[in-house]
Amino acid sequence: MYHQPVLKNRRTLLERVEKFISDIYFTDCNLRGRLFGDIYPLESISVFLSEKRIPYSEAIQQNFQPCKVGDSFGPTWWTCWFKVNLKIPETWGGKEVHLRWESDGEGMVWQNQQPVQGLTNEGEKTSYILTECLKDSESHGLVEICSIDKIITLYVELACNGLFGAGQGSMIAAPDPNRKFTLQKAELVVFNRDVMELLTDFEMLLDMVKVLGEGEQRGFQALFTANEMVNLCDPANPGSFAAARSLAQKFFAQKNGESQHVVHAMGHCHIDSAWLWPYEETIRKCARSWVTVIRLMEKNPEFVFTCSQAQQFQWVKSWYPGLFSEIKHFIQKGQFIPVGGTWVEMDGNLPSGESMVRQFLHGQNFFKDEFGNYCKEFWLPDTFGYSAQLPQIMKGCGISRFITQKLSWNLINTFPHNTFFWEGIDGTAVLTHFPPGNSYEMKGKVEDLINTVKNNKDKGRANHSALLFGFGDGGGGPTQLMLDRLHRVKDTDCLPKVQMSTPDVLFSHLESDSSLLCRWVGELFLELHNGTYTTQAKIKMKNRQCETLLHDVEVASCLALSKKDSFKYPACRLQELWRLLLLNQFHDVIPGSCIGMVVEDALQYYDEIHTTASRLLLDACKSLPSSPDNGIAVLNTLSWERTEVISLPMKDTETRLALVRVPSVGVAHVKETAESAESVIATMMVNGTIIMENGLLKATIDHLGRLMSLLLIQTNRETISEGCFGNQFALFDDVPLYWDAWDVMDYHLQTRKPVIEVIEPAKVLKSGGIQASVSFSLRINGKSTIQQEIVLDACCPYIKFKTHVVWEEAHKFLKVEFPVQVRSPEATYEIQFGHLQRPTHRNTSWDWARFEVWGHKWADLSEHGFGVALLNDSKYGYSVHQNIMTLSLLRAPKAPDLNADMGDHIFSYALMPHTGTFQESAVIQYAYNFNYPLRVHHGVIPKPWSAFSVSSPAIILETIKKAEKRENALLIRLYESHGSRVTVTLSTSFLLQEVWHCDLLERPDFRIPVSETTSGISLTFKPFQIRSLLLIIQ
Repeated sequence: MYHQPVLKNRRTLLERVEKFISDIYFTDCNLRGRLFGDIYPLESISVFLSEKRIPYSEAIQQNFQPCKVGDSFGPTWWTCWFKVNLKIPETWGGKEVHLRWESDGEGMVWQNQQPVQGLTNEGEKTSYILTECLKDSESHGLVEICSIDKIITLYVELACNGLFGAGQGSMIAAPDPNRKFTLQKAELVVFNRDVMELLTDFEMLLDMVKVLGEGEQRGFQALFTANEMVNLCDPANPGSFAAARSLAQKFFAQKNGESQHVVHAMGHCHIDSAWLWPYEETIRKCARSWVTVIRLMEKNPEFVFTCSQAQQFQWVKSWYPGLFSEIKHFIQKGQFIPVGGTWVEMDGNLPSGESMVRQFLHGQNFFKDEFGNYCKEFWLPDTFGYSAQLPQIMKGCGISRFITQKLSWNLINTFPHNTFFWEGIDGTAVLTHFPPGNSYEMKGKVEDLINTVKNNKDKGRANHSALLFGFGDGGGGPTQLMLDRLHRVKDTDCLPKVQMSTPDVLFSHLESDSSLLCRWVGELFLELHNGTYTTQAKIKMKNRQCETLLHDVEVASCLALSKKDSFKYPACRLQELWRLLLLNQFHDVIPGSCIGMVVEDALQYYDEIHTTASRLLLDACKSLPSSPDNGIAVLNTLSWERTEVISLPMKDTETRLALVRVPSVGVAHVKETAESAESVIATMMVNGTIIMENGLLKATIDHLGRLMSLLLIQTNRETISEGCFGNQFALFDDVPLYWDAWDVMDYHLQTRKPVIEVIEPAKVLKSGGIQASVSFSLRINGKSTIQQEIVLDACCPYIKFKTHVVWEEAHKFLKVEFPVQVRSPEATYEIQFGHLQRPTHRNTSWDWARFEVWGHKWADLSEHGFGVALLNDSKYGYSVHQNIMTLSLLRAPKAPDLNADMGDHIFSYALMPHTGTFQESAVIQYAYNFNYPLRVHHGVIPKPWSAFSVSSPAIILETIKKAEKRENALLIRLYESHGSRVTVTLSTSFLLQEVWHCDLLERPDFRIPVSETTSGISLTFKPFQIRSLLLIIQ
């Protein structure tokens, strides 16, 4: 009697199974070669090319020309519309029939005027299921798809770009504008579903063998099971498949124990709102990805898909209303889950605090209005760091849960947790989860499951984790294969338990067993991509300017409401402008890590915001004066009195200067005779140095425009380190390891070259009166130059540097340095609604990783009794090492935008020495002044008037606007800026009917009593607390 030999060689058995399912080897006789059956050509295929992205209704009216497989189309960013006529052979009755379509572009199938399926090679979606078991006619969803032996017409919209754009030579390179895209396959095929099921069994077993390795018994069990399946399976005889599948099912059915880790699988499709493709293409990426998700939901009722970014939902609602209706249907069924709560997945560092609030306000309101619910989880998997003020902002917007994974990209230190409480600078904490698989685009493979357990840094503290599966970044999303993989191993010995789940279910489990979870206090700093604080300087400058301008429009419009009954608050226009600004704060746009086309779109949007908002501001200001006379009035939108030098418009584009004093959130008339009690002087000395003095500061400037000395006159305290120079420009080589626009590496610090080539030495431009200035110009390198005007104003505690750079460099980094006479182990940086400290030393790897950090309008280095603040109007990158304060100015990466930052740049920064702490010296207020100009307009103001004031300098009145959904109501937002506990009085000239506390979504909170006194509203703040009030006006 014959006995089958027992094989023991692991390698031969493993490779045998690999070859049995290979798509390269032995496809003439292996199982993979039987995946597709008969092939039948299309009846006809024709094409129309469009330079623009046009709607379906317009496309089908065009003149289509015959084409064939193998033809190429383009160039990059064009669109090909294919008209496909097909007829399914009568002999294919009872079989599953697919349209197989392969191209290196991104496609979408249209049927009966609706998008029905996305097609992309890179996203493993290369066939459209015409029918799963062909009868005389079949329907798919709500539309009839096909019938036997009858001509059917489909349209395929093909974008001439890949899933990740069209980079020339590498993914992140600048796009190749002349690339062609080829139609590789277009045919009807019979799809053998039973072969696919068996292939999936083999794949999962094979992956268990490889991932578990030789040290696990279960891996050998998987190997022997797979080998026995090969013995039983005859690819030419489908009747043999059942026995092989039975072996696999028996193996997968061997269950886990009670204590096994639980993986919560959620479909996801991270779509960058713009990155290596323009905004317009993202609209189609959403449609291609989400319609495919809908098809999967129709077949898999347990399938759950999470989806963020209200802007993308809005795009689909506008461009694809039929698809949007289907999405709403599956949202109601609980399968399509809106998450995140923000307008876009914004950058986590650079937007202002108010911009972050508006991200949630617009996002949460959209989700509530369209789908009936607010989001419970903040979803931001791919941004480049997370502000320490985000926990409070989240909580204020009804969100107490946070999910991301980006810190797994840290270059130097491994973040110590996956599930933990994250505490912000005010003490607010949110439950935070980093999926241990360290990705938001897993594929449901065994490796993903094993890594989820293996990488979990909170073993013993958290026994539940998320697994986000689906192609992402460029869209694509989950596939049926991913779902089938996860279904097979939902409870299989030696793997974690897998359940299709929702974020709410995951976090509910984590919350119910959270007593052992650790706490992380402060920012979540990404130790990578810190070049994004500087790249694409014009985007960052215009973002700051537009944030400021929209703030001022809202304040001025509220003041106009109190002065003129006929004034209409421009709520609709402001919503449109805010949403444009929020869109540009997407995490690959404001950081500058996008292609040139996106930069052009972003700058155009900023120009639209600036043009429209400037007009709205002018309209509001016209309503403030008592008469539109030839006088000049000045508006102050900040909540403290300001005394400043301003430029007044004159005829023939000339300007003159005036020193004005304007009350808090108020208006004053410009007096013709306003002069400083002490003139500001700039004097050229015999040795070529220049001395500038305004009674507060005395600066000595050399011929290179460098500060040799900056004296605080009141205390005779020197600011600049002995033998050193302030305002020293320095150029660095800037060649990262890979991510060009994203990264600046620590080794760039070893390549410093001071900029010392003079084009025009320092000279006095203006002296006497209320302002003095000095100008000079330097050559940076080749064609790159710096022209600078150093300005000292009357009554001003800082010296200002108005800078014009012509920048024509490649892989260089320009900075300006101020070595100061201050010793402190920490420097302070402004962040959203507050500030935090970072080390000035490099003791540990965590300190070293912060060699380049981000901040907003100011950074400060102080010791007891004295300090120096560095202010700016558009920069975000800083470095303070020991006593050298450095502001990052410009970079010159070449990918993904070949021309990033080339050209002219105009920006300003300032140096402010001070006594005492930065809080006591009003550094915060002066930084606001530096960014929020006094607004000059024509009109007569009989006497200065103030609409709002706050009794303590610790409290910043950040926002004054009309309430979102209430008539006769204003929303005001204040925050504590010093890091102190304080009780203040808010005074207003508005006649108030009622005052309510509310959250950041403007929902009243009647649990908090409002204390009103004769002098105003009494408010108590904890350190860095944000408070919002609804003022019901009479």
